[in-house]
Amino acid sequence: MNDFLHHTLVIDGHFDLLMDVQIQRERGRTKVIETDYYPRFIEGGVNIIVASLFVDSGFLPEMGLRKALSQISALYEEVKESPDKLMICLNGEDMNIAKQSRKIGFLLSLEGAEPIGTDLSLLRVFYELGVRNLGLVWSRRNAVADGSFFQQTKEGRKGGISSFGVKVIEEAERLGMTIDVSHLNDEGFWDVIQLSSKPVIASHSNARALCSTMRNVTDEQIEAIAKTNGVIGVNAASMLVGDDDESSTLDHFLNHIDHLVKVAGIEHVGLGLDLCEDFMKYVSPDDLASLPRKPFDVVSGHSSLPDLVEGLMKRGYSKSQLQALLGENFRRIFLR
Repeated sequence: MNDFLHHTLVIDGHFDLLMDVQIQRERGRTKVIETDYYPRFIEGGVNIIVASLFVDSGFLPEMGLRKALSQISALYEEVKESPDKLMICLNGEDMNIAKQSRKIGFLLSLEGAEPIGTDLSLLRVFYELGVRNLGLVWSRRNAVADGSFFQQTKEGRKGGISSFGVKVIEEAERLGMTIDVSHLNDEGFWDVIQLSSKPVIASHSNARALCSTMRNVTDEQIEAIAKTNGVIGVNAASMLVGDDDESSTLDHFLNHIDHLVKVAGIEHVGLGLDLCEDFMKYVSPDDLASLPRKPFDVVSGHSSLPDLVEGLMKRGYSKSQLQALLGENFRRIFLR
């Protein structure tokens, strides 16, 4: 198993580690990734992390830009401190370089457009700093669109993509950013499919047919993403795996992969694990109260990826199919 992973590019399409790294560095620590995360990545055979810039609701709107920039700065400092182990990736070619040089590569992603507020020009700033993936929303409303809640929530009339959001999508695609529809509500999702001219991803969403939360995507939405030549990253957070804790298991997580592959095709499925247990201590009381239940990871961290691969092999996935699912599909998205 380890030999197979050694020769396979492994990409996790969504991980919130920069929130933790920035806070730890603020408290005086250095080499946080090398100390806390790097050993797990190596043990699990992970090569690339799509590192999200997530801003807790308690910092919005005033601190959104500052918190996102601080997280980017923290990553650059970490790479400077551990240059033999870490690097920043800007595209799919850099991902190959990271693997060949036996470094962990990080590609930056905005999880929600709150840091740009209503200033379209800031999008270029984030692009120049290395952001290549644009998640339009988290599960809340911003100037771009409305998010999908984790459970039924009392709200007014839902909206799709705003007029400002249309400009954001157009500018992001012009710059070379990939549009990410995870956390969008259904109305916004279909607007993106109509507006986008390039592959669209759902970096960390599962199949709604197997877990009914609106955070997951329907079969029709899965097919729509595949038609753009995009990718859906399967999510290991319990609330997106099963409708209750009892059904939120690794086996049911594998069922989501089977379902996504059946509907979209193997070339449109990847990993977007969204491992969350390390970060629950930072979730604001308001955000925690909005969740139907406290989430946990059905995949026991990045170090347990060999167990995940073994489970997929037992279900009949070939080595070439596993290589596509584990990394090559997401790498294709970022080759542009």
